[in-house]
Amino acid sequence: MTTPSSPLLTRSAEPANLEMPFDQLEHFVTPNECFYVRCHFPIPKIAEKSWRLRVGGAVHSTIELDLEELRALPQHTIIATMECAGNGRSFLEPKVKGVEWDLGAVGNGRWSGVLLRDVLERAGVRDDAREVILQGADKGEIKEPPRPAGEIHYARSLPLAKAIDDVLLALELNGRPLSSSHGFPLRAVVPGWFGMAAVKWIERIMVSTTPFHGYYQSIDYAYWTRRDGLPTLVPLAEMAPKAQIAQPRKDEKVPTGKRYRVRGAAWAGLVAIAKVEVSTDGGERWAPATLGEETEKNAWRFWEFDWETPTAAGPVTLLARATDAAGRTQPSARVADHGSYLINHWLPITVEVG
Repeated sequence: MTTPSSPLLTRSAEPANLEMPFDQLEHFVTPNECFYVRCHFPIPKIAEKSWRLRVGGAVHSTIELDLEELRALPQHTIIATMECAGNGRSFLEPKVKGVEWDLGAVGNGRWSGVLLRDVLERAGVRDDAREVILQGADKGEIKEPPRPAGEIHYARSLPLAKAIDDVLLALELNGRPLSSSHGFPLRAVVPGWFGMAAVKWIERIMVSTTPFHGYYQSIDYAYWTRRDGLPTLVPLAEMAPKAQIAQPRKDEKVPTGKRYRVRGAAWAGLVAIAKVEVSTDGGERWAPATLGEETEKNAWRFWEFDWETPTAAGPVTLLARATDAAGRTQPSARVADHGSYLINHWLPITVEVG
């Protein structure tokens, strides 16, 4: 449910997990108050004056930076879509564990801050470095086995090549300092990747010479893939092609024999959206949607489709599917090896025409 003070739907109060009602999608850049919130532990209380970013591990010099020193580095702004890896989980059958996200655990933000590579250059990355681990100030105990004993911090790693490419350490969202729920004072933005990589409340960066196998890297936020016929568990990374319908909303009643503007958004990780198609008969036939004019690397693409509603009353199932510039298209059915993540199969929106 939403509250008078917030347009977001509450999926859990503590830790806070909130999503935008996707049928309210209006802005190419998602307003701060509508941007989804994903927390694994209680939001940490951080004092700006005493906060420090510590960088160590496989570097030539261990360094500490305060906020003023970060703000003195070259500042960059990017627009990037961020999607929770479990977005759409409510569509899975049978039901699985995890936050019951509908379609709104996704947003498109204008992020400002410093490039991770600029911070790493200050410390000097060693030649034998392989990964960069980002650790947040948020911490707590894992409730279900398999689990480590005691409290752990949320932490994820990035391959060094990605870390020094386009990863941003964001200080602002849409021209405003990060709120506490969005990671104040510093969070990662990893273009093209699912939101679990966008570590919030960053307080520590460790450069590693070996692969990181932390809880949120190997036990959680991982999925099965097949290599030479053998199932192998790998960490989640890049988002997959996906189109979502914002209007009409699920179970909406639409009039018979009228023109209705079906609309939504599509994204595909690091690759641009090439086309979106819509089916109004449950997937038997498909027609092209019109892509919106606003384009930005690593950002979603709006789309719309003019639907002539049936003259006869009854339920109708609408579907949308995206294809990216690399030729990848959303699958028709759930990929079982993805578990409760990477939900990019066709997501049905059933409405009542009458």
